[in-house]
Amino acid sequence: MSGVSLLTYADRLAGDLPGLEVLLADELSAFTGVHVLPFYTPFDGDDTGFDPTDHTAVDPRLGSWGDVARLGAAREVTADLIVNHVSSGSAEFRDWLAHGSASAHDGMFLTFDRVFPQGASEADITRFYRPRPGLPFTPYRAADGTRRLVWTTFMPSQVDIDITHPRGLGYLERLTDTLAAGGVRTVRLDAVGYAVKTPGSDSFMTPQTLEFVAQAAELIRSRGMRVLVEVHAHYSQQLAIAPLVDLVYDFALSPLLLHAFATGRVDRLASWLEIRPRNAITVLDTHDGIGVIDAGPSGDLPGLLSHDDMAEIFRHAHDATDGHSSLASVIPAWMTLPHQINATFFSVLGRSTERMLLARAVQIFLPGEPQFYYVGLLAGVDDIALFAETGQGRDVNRHRYSADELRTALESDAARGQLALARLRQHPVFDGEFSSETEGDAALLLRWRTGEHEALLRARFDDPGFAITLDGVAVDLLR
Repeated sequence: MSGVSLLTYADRLAGDLPGLEVLLADELSAFTGVHVLPFYTPFDGDDTGFDPTDHTAVDPRLGSWGDVARLGAAREVTADLIVNHVSSGSAEFRDWLAHGSASAHDGMFLTFDRVFPQGASEADITRFYRPRPGLPFTPYRAADGTRRLVWTTFMPSQVDIDITHPRGLGYLERLTDTLAAGGVRTVRLDAVGYAVKTPGSDSFMTPQTLEFVAQAAELIRSRGMRVLVEVHAHYSQQLAIAPLVDLVYDFALSPLLLHAFATGRVDRLASWLEIRPRNAITVLDTHDGIGVIDAGPSGDLPGLLSHDDMAEIFRHAHDATDGHSSLASVIPAWMTLPHQINATFFSVLGRSTERMLLARAVQIFLPGEPQFYYVGLLAGVDDIALFAETGQGRDVNRHRYSADELRTALESDAARGQLALARLRQHPVFDGEFSSETEGDAALLLRWRTGEHEALLRARFDDPGFAITLDGVAVDLLR
């Protein structure tokens, strides 16, 4: 049966895991799956859970593995396997700093000399791609006074794992066993594109990375779980990864929809529909913002959008958010544009309910597995106060909802319409045959057929609007 999953933090939507279970059984029962963003210890570190000190433990402030298992008994649970790094506050890293080569975890962490045993030139170092400003190293001082340069691809407190070392691989095996025992059915490989450092390359999604993806997929599948890979990169990378795993993300959909809204043309979007992988999780927004780089060019490789197209999308977002998206979005080292828009999808659409529902309608009509991010579902606007408090641009799209805020948001037409679309996606017609065509320059027709049923979406972008019919009868999302 087809369906839609919810992407959420347990604490920012429902307070904790038991609260999330109650919400999914009641107001959010339209969702057939849930991806709970890191609930490990601690869930509120420097990178909101993506820097666990203990990746095997559920933070007791959120609940227990029993709570995760109860979620999984009713719907498919997806959880993250953070393969690239762990917190510098983890017991393993602290033990290594304290005992060095005598530590049981010696070799688990990636140091400068493991990648460059003969040293490195400026060109060698600056060749590496990093989604942040600056270089991917942090100096740490061991207990004996030794100074070590440790790879920290994302933040100084997120120390990279040496996935080529037996102790690094052993660590990942322990985590995989824990997720399987906890009732998780799909594992997302987080930040896997950065996990393998290969001198002489930018070390992002190289052939060596693909080899590791296949290795990790075998590890996870052998425990009876599905594999989802998260990579923000040129669309050709998604096409290369798709045959190796169960699921990839269709991150290109969001910028292509924004391009269609900005230009009134659907040609770029229609071209993507002809080649996109079918085993895709479709998203409009996520906890990491709205990806744009995924549809753009890379080096000599042309994109689904040009560099100028991308710049225009950022300009439209800037205007729609009164310039705030430009303040919150980060330009990576050696780049001229951010790789994502840090703003809520609803804000970028000018807070238009019609446009929000149009975008969602296209999403649920595409082959794959649709996923709604909790802020987008609730038509959330940029949390400027949280961004000011933390200084983290992505926090504009990570609002903490109180019970009263949640109740009010669920009563909005935008949320009611999206939940109706999630229920519609459960219809058996979406297990049938899909086809798409354009109608002039500005309209898409997306169709699903089985022997008994037909569902049709007609979506226009020049004067944005849409109509859905199911077996010839108009569907009213807000009735």
